[in-house]
Amino acid sequence: MTDLTSIAKERIKKVKGFIMSNNYNVIKVEENYCELEGIITETSINHIDIVHGGYIFGLADTAAGIAAMSNGFNIVTVDSHINYFKPGRGKKLVAIAKAIKVGKTISVYEVVVNDEKDDLIAKATMTYFNIDK
Repeated sequence: MTDLTSIAKERIKKVKGFIMSNNYNVIKVEENYCELEGIITETSINHIDIVHGGYIFGLADTAAGIAAMSNGFNIVTVDSHINYFKPGRGKKLVAIAKAIKVGKTISVYEVVVNDEKDDLIAKATMTYFNIDK
């Protein structure tokens, strides 16, 4: 059995740029599932001292992308939608991504983003294209 969590953690360590600079950390990965935490820092905050919506969106997209890649696919985002329900505050947020539909070329994932108190901050739907097809 492949340890998808370890593979994802090693892969994310090698990614430069956006993921590393936003302090996203893999918690758990299973087939079509990912838990990803985002450690909130000064650079995660907007002008009114709450977590920037782009930071939350990036966390959701990254979690769903990792879940989609758990199938061995190389994917790109082709569509996405997010609803924000509550301001993000605290030291971290956690995104949990689950598959809605997995196809040969298109896959769709639902993501919930919660704060440290397990309050719902946002919910997203992400659609990916398998670029290997």
